[in-house]
Amino acid sequence: MTRAELLADDPIWLILIKAVILLLLGPIMTMFMIIWERKVVARMQQRPGPNRVGPNGWLQSVADAIKLPFKEQIIPDTADRKVYFLAPLLSTIPAILAFSVIPFGPQVSIFGEQTVLQLVDLPVGALVILACSSMGVYGIVLAGWSSGSPYPLLGGLRSAAQVISYEIAMGLSIVAVILYTGSLSTGDIVDAQHGLWFALALAPSFVIYLISMVGETNLAPFDLPEAESELVGGFHTEYSSMKFALFFLAEYVNMVIVSAFATTLFLGGYNAPWPISAINDNYFNTGWWPILWFFGKVLVLLFVYIWLRGTLPRMRYDQFMRLGWKALVPLNLVWIVAVTAIRAIRNEGINTSQALLFGGIVVVLLIGVVMLLPDRRVPDEDEDAVPVTGGGYPVPPLDLEIPGKPKRKPVRPRARRERARVGAGDERETD
Repeated sequence: MTRAELLADDPIWLILIKAVILLLLGPIMTMFMIIWERKVVARMQQRPGPNRVGPNGWLQSVADAIKLPFKEQIIPDTADRKVYFLAPLLSTIPAILAFSVIPFGPQVSIFGEQTVLQLVDLPVGALVILACSSMGVYGIVLAGWSSGSPYPLLGGLRSAAQVISYEIAMGLSIVAVILYTGSLSTGDIVDAQHGLWFALALAPSFVIYLISMVGETNLAPFDLPEAESELVGGFHTEYSSMKFALFFLAEYVNMVIVSAFATTLFLGGYNAPWPISAINDNYFNTGWWPILWFFGKVLVLLFVYIWLRGTLPRMRYDQFMRLGWKALVPLNLVWIVAVTAIRAIRNEGINTSQALLFGGIVVVLLIGVVMLLPDRRVPDEDEDAVPVTGGGYPVPPLDLEIPGKPKRKPVRPRARRERARVGAGDERETD
């Protein structure tokens, strides 16, 4: 039986068990990720991490989860209360829904019932995950707008621009996978990687997806919607208690979702890695073993998140937007053209080496055309040019004079001190 047929035959009690497990998976992974991130970053920065609550501090996340709902709930007077209450739910619910189309393992037996370790297998499963990950931005934008405060509003607007920029790059990065697989079903994508993972066959798409998933989830070094140094806390500045906990939950669940999606698209899904699969492919890729390989790959990608947070500083906003629009999107388009050409040539019966040679020539030509395009010339220092800031926005010169206004004489520091002293003496005399 096919995967879809097995899932269609699932009884109601089995569907409920799967749904409850997926519902609990998000909060459990969030609690684990919080304490793991704090410990790993503390290790990287040579400082003590959480070590008080529980054995070696591993129950710190449990203490935080108990503390947050009991904190005082403060709602601004200027807030739009309906939207203010709705925004955290719009961020959390789509993130948890995305788990439903992720294949965690192959066919297994649960209480004597043959099923697949997946809730549903939709023909457009990959698009469902993209839609769920992009729906979370509505919660962030509405949270910033409904708070009635300027800093959350700026954070929400940043998040909207950020998701638009990096959602395009992320969507384009899976086009090559769809061309090779011929399907949008997540189960079919995993089955197509039984031999060679797409992370090797489609390495440029994999690298672009890794960068895009960090920008999509608003995490360091792309955490500009929060930006504590300039926006206090960003879009969730005016949130507290359980509503803040929901935003916290949505952020970490989105990290798990995009990492699981990357595992499904590029890292073979639940298929065993090469050294283990070479030993006994039929044994380690069947039964309950694949769950171990799947979550092992997800944890590796989550460690990359933590590594970036503890290593790289926050990017400037213009650098961040330039990377998305001027680097990731054009490179993705060039790569899609090359992959399409290779697939078309292979369908004509030409061998792989010739197809790769043709694809390499196409890529080199496209890169050459891009390099030959005229670029904006930066004026020399001795030229009469308007000084610009780091973002490329002109600012008025420091010695700007207003027409019709008499020019003031510069006051020397000594004369300023003497004038102040005389003024203080006059006041004492009048007293």
